[in-house]
Amino acid sequence: MSKRVVVIGAGAAGLIAAGKAAECGNDVTLVEKNDRVGKKLLISGKGRCNLTNDTDIEGLIENVPGNGNFLYSAFYTFSNSDLVNFFNDRGLKTKTERGGRIFPESDKAEDVIDILISYIRQLRVKLVLNSPVKEIKIFNSKVRFVVLRSGKIIECDSIILATGGASYPGTGSTGDGYEIAKSLGHSIVDLKPSLVPLVSNDKWVKDLQGLSLKNIAISLLNKNGKKIYSDFGEMLFTHFGVSGPVILSASRHILEYDYKDVKLLIDLKPALDEEKLDNRLQRDFEKYSRKQFKNSLEDLLPQKLISVIIELSKIQQDKFVNQITKEERLRLVKLFKKLEINITASRPITEAIITVGGISTDEINPSTMESKLVKGLYFAGEIIDVDGYTGGFNLTIAFSTGYVAGMNC
Repeated sequence: MSKRVVVIGAGAAGLIAAGKAAECGNDVTLVEKNDRVGKKLLISGKGRCNLTNDTDIEGLIENVPGNGNFLYSAFYTFSNSDLVNFFNDRGLKTKTERGGRIFPESDKAEDVIDILISYIRQLRVKLVLNSPVKEIKIFNSKVRFVVLRSGKIIECDSIILATGGASYPGTGSTGDGYEIAKSLGHSIVDLKPSLVPLVSNDKWVKDLQGLSLKNIAISLLNKNGKKIYSDFGEMLFTHFGVSGPVILSASRHILEYDYKDVKLLIDLKPALDEEKLDNRLQRDFEKYSRKQFKNSLEDLLPQKLISVIIELSKIQQDKFVNQITKEERLRLVKLFKKLEINITASRPITEAIITVGGISTDEINPSTMESKLVKGLYFAGEIIDVDGYTGGFNLTIAFSTGYVAGMNC
């Protein structure tokens, strides 16, 4: 029997949920507060849209540190392979890059959104834009209607709440859904930023603002010196600290430390061990033996980094290279291999890619995404207390939970 379904939020989760609900024969209205759909999706993967990841289901779960086990049913119902097939079947060619990341071949998030819009249009989903939701009304613990801020009332049999998290509020993810769910009796697990730039008070870090480092390795150590995480790739120095792909990935691993008392070690030359790097330095020092130390590192380091390394090495910049001692040279080698940055905080949740926390998974049926407290109320996407690492895992969560909510509402 056809139901009247209202989906609140036209991001990745909401769009696929609306389409799937309509595919199941329901009368679907998709309500979005912005003037267009998919605003956050549009900027995902730096505008390229990292759709999902080419791994197995266990791999997906392992890359969801926030309540990954809750997603077993959703991932098996609509897997990463199903997701790729969904887009391929509708004309979007995809490609796989480093780390199993899957992107549109065109590198355009707009192409993903166009397919989702076409999907809901073909199924006659009613799209209502510029329409923030004020509240959901229930009767006898069952949803009855949605009230828009304009005063308009939409009667319904089921509601899918897919309003996103509290990160990137400019895209519409301002946490509205949490308040709505809370008003209906749901528990909200504390919200925290994840996949977020990190802050350092080390003065020299700020001096490197704008410098991007490629092909470096990083490690994170807790205050006891225990390694928490390591990675290889690209990073960026900023006016507040550090950012870039490896830093965003690393941030989720130090959430439990509240982003404090953590050291970031950068290996500037991961392809060389200390012995090989020392040999390389000796060759460069021989080449520049009659130059001052400050003019001897151009073959090894970006120009902007040289003055910082010189300062941290405590070797006089005007010292001639042929006067540098073995002890000083070995100190320089260690600096290259373990450039140390003190991490003191993260940037605010408004600058995070993903929100950690949200509606408690204990109050949601993992097989259907339906609320255990309110009949006819379903959840999808980032509003749920689930979160993944970078690499396409968070969009996979959005699409899979949206699909499951749509097919069961």
